[in-house]
Amino acid sequence: MQIAEQFRVVGKTAGLKDCVVIGGMDMVLQGKELAERPHVVISTPGRLADHLESCNTFSLKRIKFLVLDEADRLLEGHFNEQLKTVFGALPKNRQTLLFSATITPTLEELRNIAMSDPFCYSAPADIVTVEELDQRYVLIPSHVRDAYLVHVIQRFVERTPKGSLIIFTSTCKKCQVLSMALRSLGFQNAALHSQMRQRERLAALATFKSNTMRILVATDVASRGLDIPCVELVLNHNVPSAPKDYVHRVGRTARAGRGGLAVTLVTQYDVKLLHAIEELINTKLNLHQTKEPEVLKILTQVSVAVREAEIRLDEQDFDERREVNKRKALLLKGLDPDKVEAEKRQRKEERRRQLRQQFKSRKKKVTAE
Repeated sequence: MQIAEQFRVVGKTAGLKDCVVIGGMDMVLQGKELAERPHVVISTPGRLADHLESCNTFSLKRIKFLVLDEADRLLEGHFNEQLKTVFGALPKNRQTLLFSATITPTLEELRNIAMSDPFCYSAPADIVTVEELDQRYVLIPSHVRDAYLVHVIQRFVERTPKGSLIIFTSTCKKCQVLSMALRSLGFQNAALHSQMRQRERLAALATFKSNTMRILVATDVASRGLDIPCVELVLNHNVPSAPKDYVHRVGRTARAGRGGLAVTLVTQYDVKLLHAIEELINTKLNLHQTKEPEVLKILTQVSVAVREAEIRLDEQDFDERREVNKRKALLLKGLDPDKVEAEKRQRKEERRRQLRQQFKSRKKKVTAE
């Protein structure tokens, strides 16, 4: 949506027509806009592939430029089938432009084997995170993570009552649970994750950007591409498994020369992940000071709030809606959801069988020795 807004500003005087094709919006209306031959199509791979497979009222054969923004994420493998469909509908004599904040092995390989004499520009990136960013961690036992999260929020709100903060979580369900729990604890916030409808995501983002809500609880869907100028604190509820995801998360603060603070909750199981992040950014994170007695005071209250939120979410069939969406996506691809699920279970069982066999072989070898 931000890209579309910029095209509308720049192309207004030239009469430029754009079309936004993303999930969560009316497909019929999108199909009508595509049939009107817009100058620019801004799309996610999945939704554009759905249109290409479900109707023939438009063509991409006259496309001159293909731009892949966040190319590292798009080419990770999760969008292979959708991209194959989209690429198959494009002319071969187009110009392809890839933009990425990080160069992954996939991008390197693509540059080496899939392009003829490509032009490559890399901005100097000796410092992955900016100097204005104060990066810290809190070392905690895993079972009291939520209480420490609330404690850090409390101290931030007390010191910076008009400040904005983003809390990053690992899953959509945890994002929704934390959002509900924080509301019950008196912290008004907006949630942002991929299980929300597009209009709900836009509304949540608008309330945060307008400072109607000063706390945004989000998954990594908010770690890239969002232009939110004033965020004082990024709080990582979990340590990202990929160091580059940490860079994208903390990049939401300390923007345009401003200062910012990033605090990451680290459990006893996350130390290696923390070291990998420090190696990537060539910076040692500092210990963020907390007050354990204050954490213990709120521990029971926070635990109850989180548990109640989990119960309410289960009653709302949150996981069931996710499964329905998965099944619908498979049906749109012409696949049988039950067959796909059975094959998935079969692969898991085969993998378990192989692991058991390997374990038995090693055990016999040790016994023989």
